[in-house]
Amino acid sequence: MELLAVEAAGRGMSVRAAEESGLAGPAYWYGGPFAGARLAGRLGFALLEPADGWLTELSEEFTGRQVRAGTVADAWAIDRPTFVKPPRDKSFPADVYTDGSRLPSALDPETPVLLSDVVTFAAEYRLFLLDGRIAAASRYAVFGRLDPRPLGTDRADRATAAQITEFADRLAAEAGHTLPSAVVVDVGQLLDPYRPGHRWAVVEANMAWFSHAYAADPARVLDVVLRAAGPREHMRPRDLAFERHH
Repeated sequence: MELLAVEAAGRGMSVRAAEESGLAGPAYWYGGPFAGARLAGRLGFALLEPADGWLTELSEEFTGRQVRAGTVADAWAIDRPTFVKPPRDKSFPADVYTDGSRLPSALDPETPVLLSDVVTFAAEYRLFLLDGRIAAASRYAVFGRLDPRPLGTDRADRATAAQITEFADRLAAEAGHTLPSAVVVDVGQLLDPYRPGHRWAVVEANMAWFSHAYAADPARVLDVVLRAAGPREHMRPRDLAFERHH
């Protein structure tokens, strides 16, 4: 967040904390969803986000695994290892749960969740997309461990960047209309347990205004954030369907 704040200040923007007094719009937002929802009306910004079930609507060509939408009650009933995550609010840790008894018991049973097959990603990359094109990108994990690195810094990495770009272009052509114009999509090298090599697959989609930039170019990340959480009067008609209302 600090790098984005420095970049915004360098553009002549006033950077203020959410708890400061005397805040007035029009404004842009970078931060959590609950404070954002509380301030959006007063400060006049619109928060764009992908639909909760977006990943479940993607074809397996892009997910590389089965993903379904459900509730915490459904997750409590699982009897085999399953990856379970809340689609938006991080109300419990996204993780592989060996069975439903491992999930927190105090959760609201109607809380939405995503349930998917357990898979292994060799490396994961965060893509900040603007109008369906990659504006900024960074690796963020290797075999599930945090390992940020800028994308395209050496010959091998440039080959990876080219593969990611080709995959993102195919995704945009197939499903770009199902995402806001400014959004984060995480992708990864999905390992096949039965043969060598990997395939590219979508990990998840996220709100750009609540996504860590990792090692991505802060200036280009900020361009995406400003579109994803800017003054409501500047919102494009195609994005009206993606505004967060609660």
